[in-house]
Amino acid sequence: MMGIGETLREAREAKGYTLEDIQETTKIQKRYLIAIEQNDFQSLPGKFYARAFIKEYAQVLDLDVNELLQGLDEEKIQTKRDETIQYTRMERSKRTSSKSSFVFSVLPSLIVVLLIVGIIFVAITLYQRTLDNDPGQGNDTENDEIIRNIDGQDQNTPGEPDDEGDSEEDDGVEEQEEPVPPQSEFTVVDIGEGNSPLSTVQFTNPGDEILIQIEVTERTYLDVRNSSEQITYQQTLTPDMDVEPIDVSGEEKVYLNVGYTPGLNIMINDVPLEYPTDKEHQKIWVEFVTE
Repeated sequence: MMGIGETLREAREAKGYTLEDIQETTKIQKRYLIAIEQNDFQSLPGKFYARAFIKEYAQVLDLDVNELLQGLDEEKIQTKRDETIQYTRMERSKRTSSKSSFVFSVLPSLIVVLLIVGIIFVAITLYQRTLDNDPGQGNDTENDEIIRNIDGQDQNTPGEPDDEGDSEEDDGVEEQEEPVPPQSEFTVVDIGEGNSPLSTVQFTNPGDEILIQIEVTERTYLDVRNSSEQITYQQTLTPDMDVEPIDVSGEEKVYLNVGYTPGLNIMINDVPLEYPTDKEHQKIWVEFVTE
C-alpha cells in the first residue's frame, strides 16, 4: 500500500503539476511539500500543520482528504516547533534579564547626577535670595525710580497703547484647535471563495508603527508574511501561550494565513479585524493605506 507521500506525488505528476505549481496555489513552502512526498512528517512544524498541509495539497489534486489522512500516524510526528518555542522563550528571558541588569547598573549614576543638579539649584536659589535682601541694592532701585519719574520716562506717550490695552487685545485672539488625527479602520476590498478563501482588506492610517496583536481562544495556527511572501511569523497557537505583538512596521501589506479562525482574534494597532467570511480556514492580504 502506497503511503501518503507517494499517493500525492503520483497524483501531482499525473496532472502535470510541478512542486512550484503546488507551492503557488497552496502557499505551502516547497521544502514542506518535498517532506510530505517523502513521508518525512517530522520535518513539518507540528501535527496540526501536518494535517493542514496534507489537506490543502490533497484538495488541489482532487483527492479524498479523509481517506488520505487515515494513513497519517500523528503519534510519530515530533513537534520540533515546541522545541523552538522553548528556545524562543529562553532567549526572551535572557534579553529581559540583560535589560534589568543594565537598568540597575545605570541607576546609581543617574541618582548621583540628580543629587548634584539639586545641590546646584539650591545654591543658586539661596544666592538669589541673598541679593534680593541686600539693603544697598534696594536703595539703588528706589533712586532709579525717582530719577525716572522726574524725567517722565515711565509716563505713557500720548497715542501709544498702554500695557493693559495690549493685554486686552492679546486676550481677544482665539487659539487655533489642533487638527484631530484620522482614525484607523478596516475596509473589505475583495472576498475570497472556497474552503480556504483568499480575501483582501485595507487598513487605513496605520501610522509609523504597525503591530499585529493576537488573542488565542482555541488551538490554531498563524502564518504571517510580508509583501515579498517572506515568513515574518509562523506558529501553532494554544490558549495558554503568551504571544507578544508582531511588528510589521514599514511594510506595504502583510499576508495572514489563519488555520482556525474561531480560535484566534486579531487586532492591528488595537483595531479588531473582522474576518471577511465565515470559513474556519482563511487567508487574508492586509494592505496599509494612508489617507
